[in-house]
Amino acid sequence: MRSVLLVAHTTRRQIVALAERTTRQLCAAGIAVRMLATEAAACVDAPIDVVQAPDAATGAELVIALGGDGTFLRAAELARPAGVPLLGVNLGHVGFLADAEPEELDTAIAAIVDRSYAVEERVTVDAQVVLDGVVTTQAWALNEASIERTNRERMLEIAVAVDERPLLRFGCDGLLCATPTGSTAYAFSAGGPIVWPSVDALIIVPNAAHALFARPIVVAPRSVVDIDLVSHGHEAVLSCDGRRSVAVPAGARVRMRRGELPVRVVRLGDMSFADRLVSKFQLPVRSLREASPPPDEVGAD
Repeated sequence: MRSVLLVAHTTRRQIVALAERTTRQLCAAGIAVRMLATEAAACVDAPIDVVQAPDAATGAELVIALGGDGTFLRAAELARPAGVPLLGVNLGHVGFLADAEPEELDTAIAAIVDRSYAVEERVTVDAQVVLDGVVTTQAWALNEASIERTNRERMLEIAVAVDERPLLRFGCDGLLCATPTGSTAYAFSAGGPIVWPSVDALIIVPNAAHALFARPIVVAPRSVVDIDLVSHGHEAVLSCDGRRSVAVPAGARVRMRRGELPVRVVRLGDMSFADRLVSKFQLPVRSLREASPPPDEVGAD
């Protein structure tokens, strides 16, 4: 039997109503719907199978995320290890990760029923915390893994190497290693470039660095980026997608590389990434000269 895992931001009544509607429509088409127990409890009017993390997506055809980018990232934690494609329906603000808007929900459900959708693989980043040559922690991110200071009164002193070759050293608030998918998120806010999701690369973005050269850098997909906390008086935190955080002791190294597992993302229509940028960021596609009448026409009436 076909099945999907539904992940929803159930603290909002609007989303609960959409989750119940989605469940009824999918079940009517012969597709079973699963939800985590805490979220299923909010959807009392829908026939839902209750499942447990972290294997909730195993065997499912799709994962559907109803909410903002935070809900999408939470759903990615379940979809990635199972290799299951993830469809986001934006009920947040910008919602750059989602492919559908609420008014497109019926169309999205029809596409799922008919299996008329495409799947893209998105690069992830794997991060390790290494202390005295021993890997103490491992984590991953879809958008970015960021090293951030924990002491607001003192900057981090870090040294950056790429493929074991020294590259940069400076004081800063932090440093991000972002994927192309995450280039429109935290990395963009920190001054990084927008990179098309199909590009296979990682983007290194210093955050408020005190240095003459502190520009974003795009490295090869097989490159390994090492960030050393060179000051033994400073600790840091490694944050992955703003959801999973681990301590980085003073003197430790954070090693980042292309993730072993991608996140598979569902695309329903033929909207290009350029169109998505224009729509989400409300970019001007006409110049001021095109938008204004010629000077000799002003006041002609």
